[in-house]
Amino acid sequence: MEEIKVYHDRTGNTLTIWFGNPEDEYVAEETGEEIVLMKDKAGRVIGLEKLNYKVSESDDVKFSFQSIAV
Repeated sequence: MEEIKVYHDRTGNTLTIWFGNPEDEYVAEETGEEIVLMKDKAGRVIGLEKLNYKVSESDDVKFSFQSIAV
């Protein structure tokens, strides 16, 4: 089973999602929409980071995942 890693940094206001091995990151590319794509040496996207991701101090970040067949 594939593993997705999600990190929320409340201090840095970032939300980082890895669907590949973070150690394979070779280059990071900002899309211009406060999204950074992390890529491996082959150019495959293995993660992304949302910059300026803020939630109020009293709110928790909740996640829901759903798999679909394509």
